[in-house]
Amino acid sequence: MAFERTDVPRTGGERELLRAYLQFHRETLALKCAGLSDGDLRRLTTSSSLSLLGLVRHMAEVERSWFRRVIGGEDVPLVWSPDGDFQVAYRTDDAGSAEAFTAWEVEIARARRIEQAAESLDVIGIDRRSGEEYSLRRVMVHVIQEYARHNGHADLIREGIDGAVGV
Repeated sequence: MAFERTDVPRTGGERELLRAYLQFHRETLALKCAGLSDGDLRRLTTSSSLSLLGLVRHMAEVERSWFRRVIGGEDVPLVWSPDGDFQVAYRTDDAGSAEAFTAWEVEIARARRIEQAAESLDVIGIDRRSGEEYSLRRVMVHVIQEYARHNGHADLIREGIDGAVGV
């Protein structure tokens, strides 16, 4: 698999590094899904209910929730998890991969615009479910952590599909 990913700078400001790491992890998930059929994207290769398609759907929900709903203050529903149970997004029985990837890409684009429009990493958003405040800095670190954790899952799933490892 030949795929370009963001080269995270070895020096730089905090925001530049957070942006680069977030982009690197977004690209990593795309890499893990690249070149697979719809059936392979749905395939379960471990004892869990995780598939690559389910991870893409989940991360679309994560992007939407943290950037649009918390930082952006938008009153938008979640796409696949109407009751706020993000585990529902993992279920892909009736899911179309094109729809999932489009939704994920849309949420990433919106997240980028929200982050870029913010004056600083100290911008505060409110989680309407809990009423708790979160800084943009905290949101970016959390979303990076979500991608990093799930990219580990994606690596194992992809290896189980066609033996592709690493990266």
